[in-house]
Amino acid sequence: MTRKYFGTDGIRGTANKFPMTAEIALKVGMAIGAKFIDGDHRHRVVIGKDTRLSGYVIEPALTAGLAAVGMDVFLVGPVPTPAVSMLTRSIRADIGIMISASHNPYHDNGIKIFTRDGHKLSDKLEREIESLIEGDITPHLAESKNFGRVKRLDDASNRYIEFVKNSFPKDKTLTNLKIVVDCANGASYNIAPKIFWELGAEVIEIGTSPDGFNINEKCGSTHPEALCKKVLETKADIGIALDGDADRLLVVDEKGNAIDGDKLIALIAEKLHDDGNLKKDTVVITQMSNLALENYLSYIGVSTIRAQVGDRYVLEEMRKNGCNFGGEQSGHIVLSDYSTTGDGLIAALQVLSVICENKKPASEVLNLFELFPQLLKNTKFDANKKNPLEEKAVQDFIKEKENELGENGRILVRKSGTENLIRVMVEGKNQHQIEKIADEIIAKLNE
Repeated sequence: MTRKYFGTDGIRGTANKFPMTAEIALKVGMAIGAKFIDGDHRHRVVIGKDTRLSGYVIEPALTAGLAAVGMDVFLVGPVPTPAVSMLTRSIRADIGIMISASHNPYHDNGIKIFTRDGHKLSDKLEREIESLIEGDITPHLAESKNFGRVKRLDDASNRYIEFVKNSFPKDKTLTNLKIVVDCANGASYNIAPKIFWELGAEVIEIGTSPDGFNINEKCGSTHPEALCKKVLETKADIGIALDGDADRLLVVDEKGNAIDGDKLIALIAEKLHDDGNLKKDTVVITQMSNLALENYLSYIGVSTIRAQVGDRYVLEEMRKNGCNFGGEQSGHIVLSDYSTTGDGLIAALQVLSVICENKKPASEVLNLFELFPQLLKNTKFDANKKNPLEEKAVQDFIKEKENELGENGRILVRKSGTENLIRVMVEGKNQHQIEKIADEIIAKLNE
């Protein structure tokens, strides 16, 4: 069954256009409540958001829908996505909702949903909620005396700050480290700098002046240029960049070089492995991770499992295989001993703890291996027409190119879960060859 509302990470789209309208948000709130109300107790839901202007439209619409079916709503304001996951568990809520489009521009928004144990919804639950949105919700509406109440959880940010700080080793401190932190003018703007400062670091802030429009604009983990420049200007030891909802991480070394997410995964995995804390001596990565990461982990005695792209699929594989660590090349890193979803701040503290322990520059600590050349290209497709990846001629052409690469590379072609794009990834030892193959695949898709 094709999903109409949900993509790879909740519901997402341009604000005030389907499916991100106030009308749909109201129905989504009702449907979520109808699905998760179970029993006679007062049911609770936590709602957080990032700093987009459209949050002022989506939040009250969701709230009204949830209250209409009898759920008590706890509003926590701008907080990172992993904070919503944590707070859902902390206050024994039945559901958690984050209003965010993550790394997308301000004009987009989204709805991410967590179960009471802090995990993102399964495909099955998303399909059931879609059925409720499309159906008659009237039987699920509460009687007048049973409407939900709406409250603000005033100490939400401080609860999350302490939660994140507790993931940092008690015998270490960030004293003597100068850190530039870029909060992408997003949900962590008033949280991340406090965490690093309270752990002892000298903190230089950028991307901490949200105005409703500048989230992810030339800043944050998807636009590290400003952070690289600031690290060099201030002679900082390291730069930390988060995205709009702070569930992904990018690191810049003292030389102003952005560090690939696969190298961060390798660093944390090796530390966990050396300390005997890596369950099953296995790391879950995605199809996008570089072959060099897989080779390096194998060299140090760590196995890998590849999951679909998306941090919830990483977590699903972790749970299925009894693993406690996984991540994406994009910087979504999941440490399930601490959190039930990707958390950029917890991941950053694990990286910083290794740097503190080694007492070497970040450029040395993070330079674990050379990446294979990898090329990523996107091409748009008409959402009203058949997905070109379903065409046999396209499938056969991609197989032909895979055979051409052989064991020296990989090809991954997939439809984006959040945009009308086909994403083409080609990886191999020869840069010229992978560029040629990527262009040939793009041309085939556009025939």
